[in-house]
Amino acid sequence: MPVIIVGADAPVGELIVEAVAPAAAEVRAFISDGERADEFKQRGAKVAVGDVSDSSHVEGACLHCFCAILVMEAASDSRERSFAPHARAVFQGWGRAIAAAGVRRAIWVGAPADLDVLPQPDPGNMETARVSTDPAHHPHLRSAAGEVARLEGLRRLP
Repeated sequence: MPVIIVGADAPVGELIVEAVAPAAAEVRAFISDGERADEFKQRGAKVAVGDVSDSSHVEGACLHCFCAILVMEAASDSRERSFAPHARAVFQGWGRAIAAAGVRRAIWVGAPADLDVLPQPDPGNMETARVSTDPAHHPHLRSAAGEVARLEGLRRLP
C-alpha cells in the first residue's frame, strides 16, 4: 500500500525514505525543493512538489495512501510556507489533509515540543503514532528513521 513522506527533503525525511523504501510497495516523497526531485526518483520514490503549508497540495499527494509519515521539521525550517502563519497551523492543515485523503495511518515525526501540539485525530478513523527526534530517545536521526520504518511495517500500531 502506498506510503507518503511529507517533508521528505528534511534531513530525517531523507533517512525515512531510505528506511521505508525497501519494504513499501510504493513510496511517495512530498518535497518543497523541485530541484531535488531526481534524487528521490533515483531512490525509487514517486515525487510530489508543493508547499507544505498548503493543505490542498498535501491532500492531493496523499490520495490513495495507506500511511502518511509527517516530518514536522518541514513546518518550521527555512523553506517557504505561504499558506500558514506558524508551524501549528501547518500541522493542523496536515491533519485535515490526510483525513480528507482517506489515509488510515499517520506517523508524526518531530521534536517533543512539536509532538505536544499535534491536532487530535478521530480515533475511529486513523491509527496514529509519534516518533521523537529528541537525541534522548534516538541518539541519531537514522535510529528515528528506523523506528518509523518498523512502525510503518506493522499490521497495527501499538
